[in-house]
Amino acid sequence: MTRILITGAAGAVGQALMQELAGTGHEVIATDLRRPTLPDGVRFEVLDVTTDAPDHVIGAVKPDTVVHLASIVSPPKNSTREFEYDVDVNGSRAVIGACVTHGVGRIVVTSSGAAYGYHADNAVPLTETDPIRGNEAFPYSHHKRLVEEMLAEARRDHPELQQVILRVGTVLGAGVENQITALFRSPKLLMLRGYESPFVFIWTKDLARILLRAATNGPAGIFNVAGDGALGLPDLAKAMGKPLRQLPAWLIEAALRVAKPLGLARYGPEQVRFLKYRPVLDNTALKQDFGYTPELTSAEVFELWKRAAGL
Repeated sequence: MTRILITGAAGAVGQALMQELAGTGHEVIATDLRRPTLPDGVRFEVLDVTTDAPDHVIGAVKPDTVVHLASIVSPPKNSTREFEYDVDVNGSRAVIGACVTHGVGRIVVTSSGAAYGYHADNAVPLTETDPIRGNEAFPYSHHKRLVEEMLAEARRDHPELQQVILRVGTVLGAGVENQITALFRSPKLLMLRGYESPFVFIWTKDLARILLRAATNGPAGIFNVAGDGALGLPDLAKAMGKPLRQLPAWLIEAALRVAKPLGLARYGPEQVRFLKYRPVLDNTALKQDFGYTPELTSAEVFELWKRAAGL
């Protein structure tokens, strides 16, 4: 039996992981700012990663493994970059520090394919040995890069703390909504001429099973997490029966440069880079070294989400 503490347990991934852990015999402590729906036998502790709570709670619980999910994936409307940095970067620093201080054996961290950054010279597909270059223009991408740099320092200075780092693609499942799914709900999909903007998806349940293995008997290491295959915007438009409008990148960039300061658009001109150079993740190491093959391909994950979303 392993004692597992989960941060960010109230999120969709945390809820899915707790369901996978239910009945396995492991002792589970769910932590978050708000109390999630808890399966039988799961204990809850309030934990704000931006305070000294990680040290207090981890010190009191003394888990064997910490699964660190707490992160700002879809910022609320009035969010600030400072707040997101505090949760993503300072919060991760506090959790890692508490794990080292209190002798936790293993930490599992959900990083992101975004940590590779959005670059014209990215390999296609990207493997775990490719450099982490999360763009400063994208807070989430930049923060994931900083957290991974922090974890690399911890591997060097504290090798006794095993690490499993999961560079996750876009997570989809029935009922999941995020910044990416908002793009798919538009009446027509917008594509930059000459750029298909490939997406790789991972089913919520597949990710939960991967996290369960990572927290218990799986190997330490760094692994891309995505279903087989990738879908470009033409594939997604066809799957949903929606029109696809192609516009030149320079025109979209110019429009966003004007619209963002006026409050007419949520995103600025940097969004063009986000669509041009989307990271495509190679999942070979996940299957061969980690020992898990996702049940659903990217196309099957999208089909499942599309049906549940009524599209």
